[in-house]
Parts: sequence; C-alpha cells; structure tokens
Amino acid sequence: MEFQIKRISMSPFITTIKHPVKRHQAEQTLFIFLICFALSVTLTRLFLELTGYPQLGNSELHIAHVLWGGLLLFVSVLVLIIFANPWVYPLGALLGGAGVGLFIDEVGKFITQSNDYFYPFAAPIIYAFFLLTVLIYLRINQLQKKTTRSELYKAFELLAEVLDRDLDADEQSDLLEHLQYAWKNADTPDLERLAKTLLDFSSDGTLHLAPLQDGFWIRVGKQLKILEERWVNRNRLRWFLIIGLLILGVFSFYDLYLLLISPESISFLDRVGTNLLQAGLIRGPQGLVWFTLRTALLGAIGGLLVVSALLLILRWERAALTIGYFGILLELTGANLLEFYFDQFSTILLALIQLILLVGVLRYKKLHLT
Repeated sequence: MEFQIKRISMSPFITTIKHPVKRHQAEQTLFIFLICFALSVTLTRLFLELTGYPQLGNSELHIAHVLWGGLLLFVSVLVLIIFANPWVYPLGALLGGAGVGLFIDEVGKFITQSNDYFYPFAAPIIYAFFLLTVLIYLRINQLQKKTTRSELYKAFELLAEVLDRDLDADEQSDLLEHLQYAWKNADTPDLERLAKTLLDFSSDGTLHLAPLQDGFWIRVGKQLKILEERWVNRNRLRWFLIIGLLILGVFSFYDLYLLLISPESISFLDRVGTNLLQAGLIRGPQGLVWFTLRTALLGAIGGLLVVSALLLILRWERAALTIGYFGILLELTGANLLEFYFDQFSTILLALIQLILLVGVLRYKKLHLT
C-alpha cells in the first residue's frame, strides 16, 4: 500500500507562533511548589535548631544540605524532561519546591566571605524570594483571555488522560468546553478542522471514562467547606477577625509604644540596642536606621489593624475590612522583610498568623459583602 503525502502550500502571512501559553492547572502545580518551598525551609531550620546544627561529614568533607537541594532539583528537572504523563508536573513541583528550599536556606554562606550561615540578611532574602513566587502565583491565578491556541493546548493536555485511561466525566466536560470554544473561534481553517475532529472524538459515547474520583486537594477542600458551614457563621467569623486584628495590632504597635510613649523608653532602647549589638544585627549606624524604620512601620500597621478592629465592632464592615486587608498585606510584604532581619526565623509563626487573618478577611468579604 502506498501512502501519498500532499504538500499544502501555506499563506506567506502565516508564520510560526511561539507566544507562551499557560499550562492547564498551572496554578495547582505552582501551589504545590510554594507549599514545599515553605515547608522545606521551615522544617530544615527547625530540625537544625532542635538538633544543635549537626554536620554530615568528617574532618575533610562537609555534606551541606544545599547539595541535597541541588540533587532534588536535578531529579525534578530530569522527571519533567523525560516523562510526558500528567502526574509528572505535581511530582516535579514537589521535588523542585523542596529542592529550592534546601538550596536557598544556605544563601548566607554564598553571599559572605566568611560563609556565614546565620548572616542577618539571609532570612529577608529567602522571604523575598518566597514572596516573589507568591506574586507569580497570584498573577497566573487570574483569569486570562481565552484564545484558540490556549484552549487547544488545554485540550491536548486533557487528551493525555485518554492515553492513561484516566479521563473521568468532569475532565471530559472540561475537554469538550475547550474544544467547543476552539472550534467556534478558530482563526484558521486547519485549527477549525482539528478542533472539530477532536470534538467529535471526545463527545463519542464509546469513549472510555474512568470512575469519577476526587483528588486529594478536592477532598480536603470539601472537608474544609463542611467544617466552615458547620462552625463558621458570620458572627463567629466577625469576632474572630476583631480579636485577631486587635491582638496583632497591639503586638505590632507595642515596640513603638515602648520607644516613644512609655516612661521606660530610654531603658528599652538601651536594652534593645545592646541585645542587637551582641547578636551582630546592628553593625553600624545603618543597622540602627533599619531598626527605627522597622519599629515605625510596625507601629503604623498596628494602628491600622486596631482601627480596622474597632470599625468591625461598630459594624462599618467594608471600611474595616479594606483597612485590615491593606494593613495585613503591608505587614506581610513590607514589614516582615525587616522583621526577618532582626528576629530571623522566629517570624515564621507570626507570618503564618498574619496569613490566616488575611484569608479570614478575604473570606468574610466574599461570603458576606458581595
């Protein structure tokens, strides 16, 4: 049997398109990366603190955990390069996030002549990189304009589930939606024909569908939804935010109060200055300037959070949540960079509390003010 290949002349106006297209479910994969990044740094520091910073090696060799981070990054890149299955993306994100955490945790050694693991600027640098990744996550999590190319890319990724015999009814519904859009909005005849052919194939009643099973994160989300409906009503969430904002606001304002208002402000400044000098966190006039800026910024944020809590008590909810949102956001993105310098990794717990309050504010706005 002979096969004939007909060469189709292309219009000179059709050129190669190499614009990037966001991968299907990129948000979930990046979220896994973020969680593994944060856990890797946090658990590494906690383990080293509890065990007295042990070293793996001998009198000549020292196997630093940056090497384990590099190994995990190496494996994650190999997995993503070699395999085409959909499950490699979550696996690559898990290995890559853990690897980046182990790698960047030792940044202090690589930016100092003395290989100082405890260099004060190390913690802010790690936190800044984490914040940058969070901003990327928030950016790609936004709705993006649909195009024929983007919808077909998503369809092809879902079609991989057909090859693994893992396509379920929900995924088939998503697949048909992508193909319907691509077929109706195709800007070239070949893409229209491709979308129509795939649409006919995917809507065929003989297509094998796997049993519908919720993934791990979907099950967790459903359980959280059940708990929220059972225990978190509007009044309880409101008082949770009031108490949380008040405590966080007073805590943030406390140092500024001791510095400027308290009768013991002179002794407080002397005591704090001595402790910071002994810890090597103030190495000149510039360090004192940073501490003053940190105290002033936290004081301003503390004032915003207290005002937010008071407005919530008065039931001026929109203004209260707007002020609280920007206060917490400013603390997470600005003040914490300075906090990590002076308090190092003890600020992790505080940042987690701030994040929980921020989620509470956003949840209240979504459930009760929209």
